[in-house]
Amino acid sequence: MQTVTTIREMQAIVRAGRRGSGILGLVPTMGALHEGHLSLVRAARARCTHVIATIFVNPLQFGPNEDFSRYPRTFERDVELLTDEGVDWLFAPSAEEMYPVGAQTTVDVPELGARLDGASRPGHFRGVATVVSKLFHITQPDLAFFGQKDAAQVAVLRRMVKDLNFPLELVVCPTVREADGLALSSRNRYLNEEERSRALVLSRALRKAEALAATGTPAMLRDAMLSEFESTDGVRVDYAAVVDPDTLLDVSDLSQGALLAVAAWVGNTRLIDNLLLPAREV
Repeated sequence: MQTVTTIREMQAIVRAGRRGSGILGLVPTMGALHEGHLSLVRAARARCTHVIATIFVNPLQFGPNEDFSRYPRTFERDVELLTDEGVDWLFAPSAEEMYPVGAQTTVDVPELGARLDGASRPGHFRGVATVVSKLFHITQPDLAFFGQKDAAQVAVLRRMVKDLNFPLELVVCPTVREADGLALSSRNRYLNEEERSRALVLSRALRKAEALAATGTPAMLRDAMLSEFESTDGVRVDYAAVVDPDTLLDVSDLSQGALLAVAAWVGNTRLIDNLLLPAREV
């Protein structure tokens, strides 16, 4: 695996590769890799001739009181993992490389970007859309791989890809979980043993609502999720929502399926999780 740190070199590699044939896959990450990230890499390896992974902790998507400075950084271990998985290139630029002095252009998906996580993290999805659009321009992938765990991010990026006519396919891979149901996240590293146990309430709330999906209403499913959170000490709910997975707006019925999405603070750590409900059989 070749590690690349400048935009110019990454673009030169992509241009040279485009003279040949094959499918180029992109797996964007912020590092602190876990099995969820590696599942994206494996999906890319299965479908693509060459794979670029990125590691970049993007300052634009962190608010002033969020965890940018303490976000876990495990670069050497990440390099080992990506090398073992057969990644061809790792693009790992600095913040100064991605956002040089004087840069002022951003990409915003304003309506979607203000829903779910965007409602409690203003500007977050502007930062996500900006950095991902830059990565798409720099690497020119045919396929780009993201995880279903970040469902709101997926909706925002799908809209951006459509609106800006990016010539690529956005591939969404299933959430990877621990054996007890906890969705894998780099932020799980923040949790102590007691908080780790409390964090299971997110997946329990989703399963409780899922069990009602065949006969319940959206309001019943939301109430079920909230009641599960209320029964767990040390957890503060951000949202429990039953929404359309593309628009992130509340649904009035479940006939066409829905996205169950939750976010909560466990101690000082904000975690998210979700499940997709299929359309009801007629």
